[in-house]
Amino acid sequence: MSERATSEPAAEVRSLLANLVRAALMSDDRASALWREAARQGQAGLAAGPGRVAHLNVEGFWTLAVREAEAPEYRDAETQVEFGFPALCPFRLDELTDPAFDVDRAVDRLRKSAATG
Repeated sequence: MSERATSEPAAEVRSLLANLVRAALMSDDRASALWREAARQGQAGLAAGPGRVAHLNVEGFWTLAVREAEAPEYRDAETQVEFGFPALCPFRLDELTDPAFDVDRAVDRLRKSAATG
């Protein structure tokens, strides 16, 4: 098995979380909608094969995803949230892989958790 094959599920989880964070950070509805759609596509992939990521620890990916989403190239457009995101991931892995996962609800949840710290 190649290194790429073993790291792909981890990258998918991190990417989903980063897209959710970006959608929560964006004040422009159009930009937020684009990140939400990217999150929906990524989440659908995870929901189609949840066993591929069942062994992963979501906390490490959360930290990386927040850093990735808050990268300098996005800062000018990120004005929706004024406070930092929680240190611990507000989602369990089984939530992220659930076919009923609601991206819009998740983004709202992130905005509220960032506003309250």
